[in-house]
Amino acid sequence: MNHRERVDMALAHQEPDRCPMQISFTPEFAARLEQELKLDKSKSHNPHGSGNTYKLERALEQDLLLVSVGWANSYYQPGYAEKDFYYDEWGIKWKVAEYKTRFGKGKYTEITGHPLADDEAVDSYQSPDPERTELYREAERVLADYQEEYYIVGVTVTTIFECAWALRGMEQLFMDFIENPELAGKILDIPYHYHLTAARKLAEMGVDMIWLGDDMGGQSSMLISPALWRKFFKPRMARFIAEIKKIKPDIKVAYHSDGVINPIIPDLIEIGLDVLNPVQPAAMDPAELKREYGDRLCFWGTIDEQQTLPFGTPEDVRNEVLDRINTVGKNGGLILGPTHHVQLDTPLENFRAMVETIRNTHY
Repeated sequence: MNHRERVDMALAHQEPDRCPMQISFTPEFAARLEQELKLDKSKSHNPHGSGNTYKLERALEQDLLLVSVGWANSYYQPGYAEKDFYYDEWGIKWKVAEYKTRFGKGKYTEITGHPLADDEAVDSYQSPDPERTELYREAERVLADYQEEYYIVGVTVTTIFECAWALRGMEQLFMDFIENPELAGKILDIPYHYHLTAARKLAEMGVDMIWLGDDMGGQSSMLISPALWRKFFKPRMARFIAEIKKIKPDIKVAYHSDGVINPIIPDLIEIGLDVLNPVQPAAMDPAELKREYGDRLCFWGTIDEQQTLPFGTPEDVRNEVLDRINTVGKNGGLILGPTHHVQLDTPLENFRAMVETIRNTHY
């Protein structure tokens, strides 16, 4: 069974030979992995899958390959690590901040400037052009080189909310939802239309899945009320999913949100969602979600990136992987992986325990 067949079977709610696996990692952890696996050092790794050689993913025997078009690529703009700050093509300002771990130093990017902070800027704002052919060359290459063997995911995450608050400012956008809903709608439509155009194009090119979504959950509750989500986001997401499934009826759609989003999971199923990502176990119980929604939904992620991977033991990691396979993976419906990019603070022995347990555990 090749990688593609394994994912197809799991998403059909059947048990393949082993659970499919997808793992992303920060550029700093990718550099450690290259050294560990004795691979030639390449350009900085983009965890969203844009511009990668995919040698790490293939060396680890992962089953899905990601190719990204959209604002999420701004997090790891080429050359960011050598700068103190930069502006992305949307006009959003990013600060580059260093952090330290026991395994070395790394750099994160933080949003510090919002081009639509002033109301007057909204009507005159011009977003980048999602029709540019160069945006899709990477997807074309990945589909040509790898689709016979691997499951190809077109990534358009940070689809509406995250890009919108980066343009406007989070606190101001929250106030707009209540005080100026018409303006909030205009701002949300900017990333919505951009990413819908990108997703349509990727669907037309033949990707197997579109991965969309935004972080709508915090550690213990949603960031906004379910009622506000249903007012501002559900109709847009419903149209988005309908549009891409009209282009490619057999395409799968995954929705990403960190944190607690239990109240809106039935809504997501209603509008056509196939796969929920990343199912953060410190916020939602993966086994409980499987019991409640496993006949209608597949799950992608579920391995704890907050505690188990960075701070647990290899045995802790193995036990968590086996628990997920035996609960969430029962009767298929699971793609296993961490609930975020693997961070620099993760011990390699824990990473190896996760990968080896997934690869060596058969249904």
